[in-house]
Amino acid sequence: MKRVLVTGAAKGIGRAVAEAFAQKGAALVLMDIDEAGLSEVVFDLRNRGARVEAGLGSVANAAHCQAIAALAGSELGGIDVLSHNAGIQRYGTVETTDEALWDETLDVNLKGAYLISRAAMPMLRESRGSVVHMASVQGLASQAGVTAYAVAKHGLIGLVRSMAIDYAPYGVRVNGVAPGSVDTPMLRASLALAPDPEAVWNEIRAMHPLGRAARAEEVAAAVVFLASDDASFITGEILNVDGGMRAGLGGSPKKQ
Repeated sequence: MKRVLVTGAAKGIGRAVAEAFAQKGAALVLMDIDEAGLSEVVFDLRNRGARVEAGLGSVANAAHCQAIAALAGSELGGIDVLSHNAGIQRYGTVETTDEALWDETLDVNLKGAYLISRAAMPMLRESRGSVVHMASVQGLASQAGVTAYAVAKHGLIGLVRSMAIDYAPYGVRVNGVAPGSVDTPMLRASLALAPDPEAVWNEIRAMHPLGRAARAEEVAAAVVFLASDDASFITGEILNVDGGMRAGLGGSPKKQ
């Protein structure tokens, strides 16, 4: 039975990851800042028979990360998998992103990945475990108006690769997942800010050759795979789960 620490577990991809690991019989420690959402997930998974512990906290806070790692150590005797999903989406160019917004975005999306990895790594070295960080296609390319977010996700991919090299001698594998658009509460909240949300949905569908956004469960399946023994010789990789978004170039030389 794998012991799994999941951040950002209250909703969206993180919740789907927790549910997917629970279906595989894993014991879970969940972390989020959303107390109500976290309690709901814990209640639901325990009702399904899963072993679940949880701690309220932010990955951007070093003490919170150390506390959730200590909880995993005391309750589960360690962890075999760190699935880090906590993140925020913020918008702006270099000029329209003020310093506070920049710091918030980098603290949660990049520094948080470092802090939770640092807290969990002693247990992962002991178990020869694995880490799966939730990156983004915006860590491999960029769209307009997402400067701080794209920078953070580019940095996160660098963290994945450097950790993979540093901890391979200890048998710890480190990978990342790079989703395209995913139908989550975070995406829907962003769309609600648009003057015409349906027009944005149409644009999202058009960006993906498969013609739709991903379901959170589809992204979670990639996380479970990378953490499994089936991926035992995979480390330092970024698995795109983007519906073909990055497979092609825009436009076409052929007249339709």
